[in-house]
Amino acid sequence: MSTNCKRRLIRDFKRLSTDPPGGISGSPCPDNIMLWNAVIFGPAETPFEDGTFKLVLTFDESYPNKPPHGQIPFADVPPECNRWSPTYDVAAILTSIQSLLHDPNPNSPANAEAAQLYRENMKEYVRRVKATVEESWLDPDDKIDEESESEAQVSAS
Repeated sequence: MSTNCKRRLIRDFKRLSTDPPGGISGSPCPDNIMLWNAVIFGPAETPFEDGTFKLVLTFDESYPNKPPHGQIPFADVPPECNRWSPTYDVAAILTSIQSLLHDPNPNSPANAEAAQLYRENMKEYVRRVKATVEESWLDPDDKIDEESESEAQVSAS
């Protein structure tokens, strides 16, 4: 791992630990500083309110010159900014993702289906967001158990 990348990720972690923006948290995996787990809490007074959204950020040697890749449960693409700057740190990345929950931009969507619903059927968009929020409360193992139970009930019918 390049020294610049490692140094920068350590600095990002220190900043995020000592002065975290509201509603977000994140840290590198104990055995791999290039892989981070983060949580974004749904902003108040939005359909995402009370949601707890977990995501994974994967950094490579090009960070901070290029953004990390991400696995985000409520978006189809990584949180790569169209106008990336090496001055952005992990806190800025997470804050920008959180801001999309507060103020979605259907003209530049991370999730094309959600953007279409947002533009054409706000009631259905809000219903699906609220369902996603409720799913965010479940432990991933609980989701697997529920899916297996549903499949068993369908098979038995």
